Amino acid sequence: MQTKPVLGLAEANTIIEAARAEALKHGWNVAIALVDDGGHPLALTRLDGASPVSAYIAMEKARTSALGRRESKAYEDMINGGRTAFLSVPLQGTLEGGVPVVVDGHVVGAVGVSGVKSEQDAHVAKTGAQSIEA
Repeated sequence: MQTKPVLGLAEANTIIEAARAEALKHGWNVAIALVDDGGHPLALTRLDGASPVSAYIAMEKARTSALGRRESKAYEDMINGGRTAFLSVPLQGTLEGGVPVVVDGHVVGAVGVSGVKSEQDAHVAKTGAQSIEA
């Protein structure tokens, strides 16, 4: 029997708060989503001024990152590099801004952020993910 760490409410709150604080520090109005390792929602927050669609996009970026066990940017780069057949894969968040949460070498979930430039989204997501990584 194998064992692995899982995200609990305390970790979810830590991740969301770290990402929220980083976004506020820069004045970025974003939505921040957290999913478990299967891409199921654990937490979502949309900062004042963030567009309604940013919540949907953030969740999809997180789901893509969790299921793929890598940053969602890898898929964006793959498609932009000419592998357009990848567009048929049933993932909706193949844009930069989804980052896996890794604990003890296990992907336990992912953070997705949407609302500003893609590299800024990724920066906020990485801040959240790294707040508990070991």
